[in-house]
Formats: sequence, structure tokens, C-alpha cells
Amino acid sequence: MKTLYIVRHAKSSWEYEGIEDIDRPLKKRGIKDAHLMSKVLSELISRPDVFISSSANRALHTAIIFCENFEYPLSNLKIRRQLYSFSDGYLVKTVKALDDGFSSAIIFSHDHGINTFVNKFGNKPLTHVPTCGVVGIQFEEKYWKNIKKGKTILTEFPKNHK
Repeated sequence: MKTLYIVRHAKSSWEYEGIEDIDRPLKKRGIKDAHLMSKVLSELISRPDVFISSSANRALHTAIIFCENFEYPLSNLKIRRQLYSFSDGYLVKTVKALDDGFSSAIIFSHDHGINTFVNKFGNKPLTHVPTCGVVGIQFEEKYWKNIKKGKTILTEFPKNHK
């Protein structure tokens, strides 16, 4: 059995002119939400075997906060530039390429790719995963490369914990 947790990066800031989209930082609200959701999640689930983040500043900062609250070594955080994508293609490729020694993983990524992924691979239709939202999907598979439709086992959004 394989379990995947997907986290949409926390709320980012648009207040800085002239910076590239990939470099946008988190807003104060985003930082607070990332701490809130990582603490909530750390009480609900066992620490995932591997943490993987998009290289975008906002996703990476979200992942770092989760690492801290799960006591996951930052030196083990995997950063994937290809996850800075707004389709589910690279997200699917990243998941299917996971080491089969990992029974669970948590991935930090972006809006459109996440929404498409959780609806394609989970069994609970979701219209929108909000910033810092977490969706967990369990797969009855031995190998990550074989995942197909799984069971949505968790949907946790910041608004439900404020």
C-alpha cells in the first residue's frame, strides 16, 4: 500500500513588483497557515517517508515549515524544479518515479496540477484545493509506478481549523 499527501503551497504575496513568479514569497497569512496545517497534520498522520517540493519559493517555504513541525531533516528534503508546473503531468511523473522503499510521501506543489491530480487519482471529487490545503490518497499498490485510482483518505483545509 502507498499513501500520498499533496499540499498546495501556502498563500503567497503579490506585493513585490519586478520579481519572477517562481520567486514570490509567502504572505504572513501563508506562514501562519503553513504552521497551523503542519501541526494539524502531524497529529493526524505518521511522518511521511519522503518530503518533496517544487523549487518555487512559496512551495519550498511551505515545505520547510512542514519539515520543522514533522521533525523531518531539511537535508533530506528533495527539491524538484519540474514540480513548478501548472499541469499534473510532472506531478504524476514525480509520484510514479518515487522509490518503492517509501510507503508514504508528501509533495508540495501548485494549484492547477494539484486539482487535476486529486480528481484523477482520488475517489472524492474536489472542486478546489485552497492554499495550504492537504489531500491524502491511498493506493492499493506495491509499486508507485502502478498507481491508478486510489481512495481519498484525507482532506484538510486551513479554514476548517481557524
